Amino acid sequence: MPVLTIAEAEAKVAAALRRANTSPENAAHVARALVAAEADGLKGHGLSRVPTYAAQAKAGKVDGHATPTAARPKPGVLAVDAAHGFAYPALALVEDELPEIAHAQGVAAAAIRRSHHCGAAGHPVEALAEAGLVALLFANTPAAIAPWGGKLPVYGTNPIAFACPLPGRAPIVVDLSLSKVARGNILAAKQKGEPIPEGWALDADGNPTTDAAAALAGTMLPLGDAKGTALALMVELLAAGITGANYAAEASSFLDADGPPPGTGQLILALDPVALGGEASLARVSALAAMIEGQDGARLPGMRRLALREKARAEGLQVADAALAAIEAI
Repeated sequence: MPVLTIAEAEAKVAAALRRANTSPENAAHVARALVAAEADGLKGHGLSRVPTYAAQAKAGKVDGHATPTAARPKPGVLAVDAAHGFAYPALALVEDELPEIAHAQGVAAAAIRRSHHCGAAGHPVEALAEAGLVALLFANTPAAIAPWGGKLPVYGTNPIAFACPLPGRAPIVVDLSLSKVARGNILAAKQKGEPIPEGWALDADGNPTTDAAAALAGTMLPLGDAKGTALALMVELLAAGITGANYAAEASSFLDADGPPPGTGQLILALDPVALGGEASLARVSALAAMIEGQDGARLPGMRRLALREKARAEGLQVADAALAAIEAI
């Protein structure tokens, strides 16, 4: 199995996207995000996405040359138009501009519309936490989950991510989708021709399935049953309803090159912990972390991700021959 350094993997992905009608700047943003997800072990948001992204850029379903723009309708608000381009350049704009607003105002929000798949949702909030902020991200995705008691998908898998600075170490990062597993895991299983475990998804007729293709044509089972669908409703309203983006049921798929741009949305909230709780606020974060880590077998969320990241930086990324061939063939 080939081993690539992080830089080599980014270069291969960026080159493939440039060949697929994407500007060099946007290709670099996307490559960094996908390779970072792969390094963190989040393979459903990693290199497996490259062929689909490239096909969408070639077809014009995503505008590979789009430049996101930002406005300031209120002092604490950054309104971002991703212009039907990849989400990553828009998220990078938020990472650049939101910290100054949040530190000045104490609280700030970025609303992104006409967007696309945001990948590993923990990465943008982690970047904001490294700037000293507590951050939350809400993103809606194309329809994949039915309302509780229903059969037709209305909600996306709708990830929620949270990050909090932890003095002297990497931030605490929580990143979860509201389906029992991320849909990217099922996409990866389909690409490998592998079955999925029972309990992940239903087919188009509402029956349990272990067939990845049938699952992608059906619906995902929500995290926490009815509670999960209530949270998915909340995310739809936050990420799309109030940002001017498409709801899940209005969005085209992230998984193929058919149809118009998906036009989904993201909402990012950033809080200055010192403004809210004084200089002692981050010491209180450390105190809770110590309570958790002081128990045998317990750990803070994200520790496995950080370990895999360091391993990838030191040893490189193992990339399956088929995955590498698919990228080079673009």
